[in-house]
Amino acid sequence: MQYDVKNSDEYLELLEDDWRKEKLLAIREMILDYAPELEEVIRYKMLNYGKDDNYVLALNAQKHYVSLYVGTIDKVENAESLLEGYNYGKGCIRVKKSIKVEDTDLEQFIHKTLDMWRAGEDIDC
Repeated sequence: MQYDVKNSDEYLELLEDDWRKEKLLAIREMILDYAPELEEVIRYKMLNYGKDDNYVLALNAQKHYVSLYVGTIDKVENAESLLEGYNYGKGCIRVKKSIKVEDTDLEQFIHKTLDMWRAGEDIDC
């Protein structure tokens, strides 16, 4: 779903108060707790995380899942095992209602991705 908003507060305010908001907020916390230096902005009508116009992650609530966008998933070491149970493509991890985020290795995947970004490694598409 796309929201025509100017900032993250407006985005979060417009989200329906359901399982998607719960999962999105949990993933958002994983990102911001590990990388408080990131700026949270709206780009392409979704939440984006980066610094100085160098964005590493994006987050969006869709109709049937929450999307976590990451340049190229396969560039992250052990991505396949860390994302076990998730439906994902080249750069998008789809978090469905049935997945308990806290019982998966998604947080480790996010940490590895952010560590690569901090080190200046290529994770782009």
